[in-house]
Amino acid sequence: MPYVYLLVAIFAEVVATSLLKASDGMSRTWPTVGSLAGYGVAFYFLSITLKTIPTGIAYALWSGIGIVAISLVSWVFFKQALDAAALIGMGLIVVGVAVIQLGSKVAGH
Repeated sequence: MPYVYLLVAIFAEVVATSLLKASDGMSRTWPTVGSLAGYGVAFYFLSITLKTIPTGIAYALWSGIGIVAISLVSWVFFKQALDAAALIGMGLIVVGVAVIQLGSKVAGH
């Protein structure tokens, strides 16, 4: 169950970051409120996750998956370009997350 909580935290953080972009520098009320609420949900679920998953592992997964997810959301919804270097870098992040999950003895397996 801790990994489900972590995925909820990551999803909430990606939504919150997307709304932060849509808030236009926090000048639009509802995207700003949604962003702040999303970050609250994200940190709540991350805190639950940290009860059982080591902090370094949880944060590596949080940041790695989050970077790729928000980059894809930005590409699809905000039409932000991803060049070859960005795609290669994200590919390396995905490989790093896979190595942590498949090879780490402290990842909670």
